[in-house]
Amino acid sequence: MGEQPIFTTNVAAVRATDPGETTLVGVYEISKLLASVNRLEVNLAGVLGLMSSFLDMRHGLIALLDKTGKPEIVVGSGWSENNAKVYFDRLPERAIGQIVTTKMPLVVESVHSSPLFAGSDLSAWGPKDGQPFSLIGVPIKDGEDVVGTLTVDRVFTSRTNVRFDHDVRFLTMIANLVGQTLRLQKLVARDRERLMQENARLEKSNRPRSSEVKFSGIEGIVGDSPSVRAVVKKIRIVAKSRSTVLLRGESGTGKEMFAAAIHNLSPRQSKPFVKLNCAALPESVLESELFGHERGAFTGAITMRKGRFELADGGTLFLDEIGDISAPFQAKLLRVLQEGEFERVGGMRPIKVDVRLVCATNRNLEDAVKRGEFRADLYYRINVVPIFLPPLREREGDLLPLANEFLRRFNTEQKSEMSLTASALAVLSQCKFPGNIRELENCVRRTATLAQSDLIEDSDFACRNDGCLSAILWKGAETPQQVGVIQALRPMSLPEEASIDSHVAEAPVAAPLSVPPSAPLSSPSAESWTGGDSDHRSDREKIIDAMERAGWVKAKAARILGLTPRQIGYALRKHNIRVKKF
Repeated sequence: MGEQPIFTTNVAAVRATDPGETTLVGVYEISKLLASVNRLEVNLAGVLGLMSSFLDMRHGLIALLDKTGKPEIVVGSGWSENNAKVYFDRLPERAIGQIVTTKMPLVVESVHSSPLFAGSDLSAWGPKDGQPFSLIGVPIKDGEDVVGTLTVDRVFTSRTNVRFDHDVRFLTMIANLVGQTLRLQKLVARDRERLMQENARLEKSNRPRSSEVKFSGIEGIVGDSPSVRAVVKKIRIVAKSRSTVLLRGESGTGKEMFAAAIHNLSPRQSKPFVKLNCAALPESVLESELFGHERGAFTGAITMRKGRFELADGGTLFLDEIGDISAPFQAKLLRVLQEGEFERVGGMRPIKVDVRLVCATNRNLEDAVKRGEFRADLYYRINVVPIFLPPLREREGDLLPLANEFLRRFNTEQKSEMSLTASALAVLSQCKFPGNIRELENCVRRTATLAQSDLIEDSDFACRNDGCLSAILWKGAETPQQVGVIQALRPMSLPEEASIDSHVAEAPVAAPLSVPPSAPLSSPSAESWTGGDSDHRSDREKIIDAMERAGWVKAKAARILGLTPRQIGYALRKHNIRVKKF
C-alpha cells in the first residue's frame, strides 16, 4: 500500500469531539499528505489510510479514469495494491457510471437491496456473517470533468448512528483535494514542455553576436584554422538537405555547437532545435523521453507527455552519444528511422513527425559493429553524411582565440575585466589539451577564478604549481616504463582481438600530453613506478611487482602500470604469469 502516514494530530481524541472538528482536522492532515513529494500512488494510499482514521469505513478505493471511462490507476485501502483493481472491477458499471454521468455523490444504504447492484457478486465484499453493507461514492473532478471516483464501504445496520450527509461532505472535500493535485501535476507537465521550447528559443537568441566569435563565419563557432574551415564548408552544404548527419570526433570537440550550426543554417531554423544525451539516461527513461508516453502507461504516468521527437516536429533533433545506446533500444530507434513514425509508450496510435536527425558519438562505431555491439543497419541509417570534427591539437591557430573567447564569457558572467598576458598565452600554446575545447574552457575558468589580479600571468596556471589536472588525468603517458611495456605487447599474436582494440591499446602513447617544461607529467603517488630510468628489471618482473602491490587485482595493476585492463591481460598471458587467487 505504500508508506504509512505520520499523524501530527491525536486522531482518537478528535473523533470523540463534534463532526465539524473531525472534518477540519481530516482535511488538514490529508492536504499535508497530498502536498508531500512522493509517487502519486503512495500519496493516494496515504489518503485512504488517513480516511479510515476519520470515518467508520472498511474499504476504500480511489480510481483515476481515462477519457473513455476506464480505470488507469486504482489504489485501495483494506486490500493489497495488486487486487485493488480487481475489487474495483467488481463494482457494477451502473453504480460507477451514475457517479461519472451525474457528477454527483452516490449513497447506497444497503448494497444487497439496491437495484444498482442487482446480479452482482458481492460475496468477497461483505462481512463473513453475511451482514449487509453500505457504499458511498463521490466524483473526483478536474474542473467540470470527472477524472475519477472515491468510494468507501462499511457495515450497515438499522441502528447505525453514522450520518451519511456528514460523510458525503467530508468525502467530497477529499475528492476535491485529489482533483486539485491532479490538475497541478498536469500544469507542471504542460509548463515543462513550454519551458523546454522557450529555453531552446532563448539559447538561440542569446548566443554571443560580437565579432570575436565569428572567425568561422558561423555564430558560436570560434576558429579559422584550415581544419575548421573544411568542416564549416561541409556544414553549409549539408544544412540545406534533410539527410541525417553523424558528427564524429573526440570528446570535447564541440559536437553540440556544430549540430546547432547545422540547424541554424537550415530551412528549419525557425523551428525547434531539441537535444538529448542518450548516455545520460537508462533505457526505460530514454524511451519515454524520445517517444513520450500515454497517461497510465506506467506507474506515475498520470498525464500524457510528448517525447523529444514530437517536440522537434518540423525542426531538428540532436542525439548525442548515440553510440552508447543498448541493443534493444537500437532496434526501436531503427524502426522510427525506417518507418518515419512511432507510438508513445503505452499508446497504440502511430504518430508521424517531420524531424531532421543529427547524431554524434566519440566511439569507433565501425569496431562496435564488428564486435556486435552496434547494429549495422542502424549504423548505415545514421551515417548518411559523416562529419569528422578535428581535435584542438589539429586546429593550429585556434587555441588562443578560443581562450580569449572563454575569458570574455567569464568576464561577462562575473562582471570582471580580466585579460591574458603574453606569458599566459605562451603557457596555453604549449599544451595539447587532450580534453579538447572542454578542457581548455575548464583551464581558463579555473585560472581566472584563482588569479591574484586582473592580469593572468603564467604563474597563475595550475601546471606551474604542480597541480595540472590534465597531467594527473593522463599521468605517465610518456614514462619510459610504460612505453617499454606497451612496445613489448605490440608483437603479440592476437590478430583479431588486437586489431579491434588497437585504438584503445595505444591510446596512452598515440597522443602524448605536451605541457610546459616545468610542469610534471604525473604527480607522485603510492602507485607510481618505484624504478626510474635506472630500473633494469625485465618486463615480467615489473608486471609481477605491480600485481603483487595490487593484491593480484588486474584492474588496479593496470592503473599502476598506466595500461588498460586488456593490455595487462595480454602481458600476463605473454609472460605466462598465473594470477593468484585469494
